[in-house]
Amino acid sequence: MSKATLYLDETVHKALRLKSAESRQTMSDLVNEAIRVSLFEDYEDLEDIRVRRNEKTIGYEEFLKNLKTDGILV
Repeated sequence: MSKATLYLDETVHKALRLKSAESRQTMSDLVNEAIRVSLFEDYEDLEDIRVRRNEKTIGYEEFLKNLKTDGILV
């Protein structure tokens, strides 16, 4: 395991300390889990981009027109 120094906003640090005490998890464990979740979300986003790369794109005006045609916008 590597050691790092983090500078946290005071409010975030207080919330982290409280969550750590309530959950009986270390602050390091909570931070590591939050980072893992964030990285996995990035991975999923990149995978979605790869899968949808060849989809046709439409402009905002056309999108709104389609919503009106479909009866979603009245």
